[in-house]
Amino acid sequence: MSSQSFAESPSFSIVVPLFNEEENVPLLIEKVFREVGSDPTFLELVLVDDGSHDRTASFVQEHMRRESRIRLVSHDRNRGLGAAIRTGLRNANGDLVLYTDADLPFDFSLIPKLISLGGADHVVLGCRLNRGEGSRRWVLTKGYNFLIRVLFGLKVRDVNFACKVLPQTLVQVVNLKSEGSFIDAEILLEARRYGLEIVEFPLTYFPRALGLSTLSRPQVIFGILREMASYLKTSLLVGKASLPIRAQKL
Repeated sequence: MSSQSFAESPSFSIVVPLFNEEENVPLLIEKVFREVGSDPTFLELVLVDDGSHDRTASFVQEHMRRESRIRLVSHDRNRGLGAAIRTGLRNANGDLVLYTDADLPFDFSLIPKLISLGGADHVVLGCRLNRGEGSRRWVLTKGYNFLIRVLFGLKVRDVNFACKVLPQTLVQVVNLKSEGSFIDAEILLEARRYGLEIVEFPLTYFPRALGLSTLSRPQVIFGILREMASYLKTSLLVGKASLPIRAQKL
């Protein structure tokens, strides 16, 4: 990817991890193609089936027969959110890559605006204007954001919100490790390590209406803490890095 391509019209991919999302897949695909299907810079919707036990993969395959820009990548077993996002990023070809969730956490009509804000030298981070996930999740989210700020000095409002626009220059070089939900923090921390700015964009959050979220389960929380400790230990041994292609502002 060249800085010239960003000066013109950067292409983009959308990456969505899936685990037992048969209820959400049809609406997800409909919403994506309604909002950006006619955009010539929209390359692909990369759906990563993380070892689902339901009809998630078969539903995706049905839509693939009608739309060539849908790509399915599958794990043979459930590995976790982080692993699914890493697989999706590795398989995305756009100059910009938008990662989000299958449960439509924000108004997808804003995808063109989010993409327009993307660039080679920064990450766009969606942040929630409102809550809506219940008091327990609110406390966990506030506590987690505070912990990330204290331990890593990462001053953003909403680390784990599933809306991030990444430049391919970063995707090509970053060596993400997280298998679980620490992946969101790791992406932002690695972006900062590579000298990228983090630009926050406020969004109205839509709570999950279909399917089941697992993010507040104890094993998920313990997994985050374990991967956080591992990253903290590693970060003490490595310094800042730079992208192989000098990032240029749009």
